[in-house]
Parts: sequence; C-alpha cells; structure tokens
Amino acid sequence: MRDLIRRTSLEPLLDDMFKGFFVRPFGFEAGADLAGGIKLDVKEDDKVYTVHAEIPGVKKENISVQIDGGRVQISAEVKKESETKEGERVLRSERYYGQVSRSFQLAQDVDESSSSARYSDGVLELTLPKKASSGTRLLTIE
Repeated sequence: MRDLIRRTSLEPLLDDMFKGFFVRPFGFEAGADLAGGIKLDVKEDDKVYTVHAEIPGVKKENISVQIDGGRVQISAEVKKESETKEGERVLRSERYYGQVSRSFQLAQDVDESSSSARYSDGVLELTLPKKASSGTRLLTIE
C-alpha cells in the first residue's frame, strides 16, 4: 500500500516532466506535399512503360531522371518558403530545403536513347520504350 501511495504521488511530477517529450512532430506545411515522397503510377504495354510521378511545386530544372538498364531513379530538389505577416510583425516563417528521390526496377531494360520526359502541372511523365530483347539463342556444339 505504501508503494502505491508513493508511486501515485510521483505521477503528476513525472507527467509534467515528460509532457510533450514523446509527442510526434507535427506536419510541416511548406514541405507537406512531398513529405510522403514521390508518388508513382507505372503502366506498361508491349513496347513502352509510361510513368507518372507527382512532384508538385518543383521547377523542372530541379528534377533529375537517371536510367540504368531497367532501373529508373527520379530525384528532385525541393525549395519552399512560407511567411505569414500580420501588420509589421512576422508571426510565422517556415523554410524547407531538401531532396526527394524514388527509384524502382522495371522487368525489362529501357532504351535510354528513345526515352522522353515531360513535366506539366506538378506531374512528370516519362515515356520509356522497352529495349528489344535479343531472345534466347541456341548454340550449336561443334
């Protein structure tokens, strides 16, 4: 019983001491649209892969696409600034600078020389033609 009384009397002190310590950080508005990373849609037909990547608020000069065989990597440099003023007092000023990237492996190699990219309204569209497969070759043993 005595231990129960001691523990109970310490609880408010410990609660005050650790209040907010284990709280998850709140979302950051300025970079919130890319906080979850780059969202992708990948479609395929017999000859080409089509990729739609959502990268809102990024200039096309800050987007990079690398193709290595069937591996595709998309990266973007994100720069966002937000400032809220009330009269002459700045009430809030937030900045977010960072890099987001996403890479994925396709089932077939891509023909890099025929690939194209277009960026419009926050969506990057990649057209990735498949490399002609050489197929299997049967060797004749001499």
